[in-house]
Amino acid sequence: MPRRPSLSESARAGRRALRVTVAAAVGFYPALHLWDQPVTAVYALFAPIAFGVLSPNPGSGRRRAGTVLRILPAAAALVALGTVLAVSTWSAVAGMLVVGFVLTFGTTFGPRPAGTAPGLQLFYILACFPPYAPDTLPQRLAGLAVGMVLLALCELLLLPDPAEPAYRQRVAEALELAAHAAERLVGSPAAEPVGAGRLRQAGRDLRLSQQPPGTRPTGPGRTDRALAHAGSATRRLLDQLAALTELPAAATDLASDTLLHGVAATCRETAGALRRVRPAAGPELIEEMIAHFLAVRGAPPDVRTAAAHALLRRQSTVLTAAVSAVTARTAVALADDGRAPVHGLPREQFWYARTGAVRLWLIRATGHLTRRSVVFQNAWRVALGLALARLVAGSLDLPHGFWVLLAVLTLGRTTAVATWSVVRSAAVGTLLGALAAGLLVVGAGGTAEVYEYLLVPMMLVAFTVGPMEGPAWAQGLFTLVVATAFAQLAPVSWRLAEARLLDVLTGSAIGLLCGLLAWPAGARAEVRHSVAVLLRSTAPLIGATAVAATTGPGPAAPGGRGHDLRGTAGQGAEEKTGEPQGHARTAAPGGEAGRELADEALRLTRHRLRIAEGAYAQYRTEPSPRTDADGPDWLAALNYGARVLVGAFWLPRTREGSRLPPAARDWVRRACAEVEAAARQVADFPPHALMIRLTPLPPDVAAAVPPRALPSLIDVEVWLTALAADLRTATGHHQADAPPSHRPAVGPAGH
Repeated sequence: MPRRPSLSESARAGRRALRVTVAAAVGFYPALHLWDQPVTAVYALFAPIAFGVLSPNPGSGRRRAGTVLRILPAAAALVALGTVLAVSTWSAVAGMLVVGFVLTFGTTFGPRPAGTAPGLQLFYILACFPPYAPDTLPQRLAGLAVGMVLLALCELLLLPDPAEPAYRQRVAEALELAAHAAERLVGSPAAEPVGAGRLRQAGRDLRLSQQPPGTRPTGPGRTDRALAHAGSATRRLLDQLAALTELPAAATDLASDTLLHGVAATCRETAGALRRVRPAAGPELIEEMIAHFLAVRGAPPDVRTAAAHALLRRQSTVLTAAVSAVTARTAVALADDGRAPVHGLPREQFWYARTGAVRLWLIRATGHLTRRSVVFQNAWRVALGLALARLVAGSLDLPHGFWVLLAVLTLGRTTAVATWSVVRSAAVGTLLGALAAGLLVVGAGGTAEVYEYLLVPMMLVAFTVGPMEGPAWAQGLFTLVVATAFAQLAPVSWRLAEARLLDVLTGSAIGLLCGLLAWPAGARAEVRHSVAVLLRSTAPLIGATAVAATTGPGPAAPGGRGHDLRGTAGQGAEEKTGEPQGHARTAAPGGEAGRELADEALRLTRHRLRIAEGAYAQYRTEPSPRTDADGPDWLAALNYGARVLVGAFWLPRTREGSRLPPAARDWVRRACAEVEAAARQVADFPPHALMIRLTPLPPDVAAAVPPRALPSLIDVEVWLTALAADLRTATGHHQADAPPSHRPAVGPAGH
């Protein structure tokens, strides 16, 4: 049963309908009845409808007004292009194909392009239909300008919506909660399950899917990338602090307490920078505290005891939280000042810090120019549907044929099942609306004053009820709106309603056909494929990271350069998406061939994680034909991929100076092989549960490790344990007998 709109949603819809109605009426009536400019009147009418109803821009009234004025030149260019290409059906079809693809593909550049794309497409659609009348271009542009300026004024002055809480405000609140939790953990090794639940919920609330569309930092620019990076680091931090509260009781140590104090102070500073109450600063202080922590932490006197192992695991998790705090602090500094230095941190983790704006936009575009990207698939589906609709409407010379394209534009969905559901409802609504419009025309006869009086209340009702009640109400009420509007432009008969019904049914059939032929499963099939590819691509990276974290001279702390997995090898290389890549020449096993394998694994993991995240984001918006209660947990698989990457960035930087003895190195290789094999098994999504268990670190092996190297070995152990837990959860088959040591959300890579 569909969810009923809340009172606040209904009030918001009513205010929006009032603004659109006022803007449309103030432009339409004078142009038609005072100045006798029907072309100007049509464009003045449709401009507010396009950018107030069809493309409801997110954000506050002030922000929406600015968006409308900024896209006015683009809308004017599309009107001019459509006017010129209307010279023939084939030229208009070719233009529709290009315009439809470019505008739909542009949705990957953030919420504003995504919000304005349908409205911009509408103006090319209006202009590219016969008659071919280039001499009317000034009237078209005048109507467009009048309608958009009036809409901007109404958005700004007429019951404007309040500003939504910015994402940086939400991150600041989460960081303040993290600071409070870190302080409570100082000197308190006992578990606090209630606090853990609150921390994890705060992390879930920071997901971009939980934010209003206008506040999501999804753009390709440095600021948006940095804010999104800060949000993900804050989510990991909250999850790691929650894991600390749930760890078994262990003896507290001064080094961990000191570092937790630093984490709390850093979180408060970062929250202040996000609220702009203090200038953003770099993470030098917390880096120094991490370096000191690495210098003073060491193995307990007897590492064979459970208490000693628990203490080392707690230290490793505290270090994880500090690393997340460093990441969040640096990302916020980059969001506030793109020129902020990235000191000795993993340079490629903040690859966007020294990349120009144009390059960042190109990276986003080229990263999705693959048939496995749902953005690319959606762009082609919409472009082909609109082009086919323009060809059919032009070839058959349908009256008011632009309604065919408008139906394709508004009724198309990303899956064939969803498209059929919407089309079925829209057909019923249009039929009823056409019947009502026909009765209205017959009843009013040639009395134009009736239509003049009815247009405003019709628009007010249609633009309030339609968006809230679904496609049936929207199509039916909009049919009445266009009937009352076009009845004022020229004498009409009941056949206007017939044409409207025919056009909508034609557009619905074309949209449904495209939905059946072009990726009919939507993101469901794509998320399965992209997650499988992601899981397989991480396998070579796990072993390279573990070896780099436990091999070679050290130390390599976050504050210094040192030898790390993300060193100098890839400074001049770029992946196909334009981001820096490369592993340290001293880290990867197997000589030159091993280093190249590690480079390729990291590049592919980073790229495929972005593609999988895009598929999952769309998947969450699509109706499911069946329950996924016992299916794969896609979010856990994405968390696994992110954890692998963060471990590759940070684990080698926190290693100690001594080398591991052969027995310990053998355990690391065996444990990595187990996780790699599990990742490949999970990528096949077996219908049964997998027994993903990591071989525990034997106490006698740990006892033989030099005290300076043991903490690094424990860091790798808890990272691999957390990866195994993510993989077990990703199968969707939860194992009740999983041991407590396999709990997720602990380890240097975080979550």
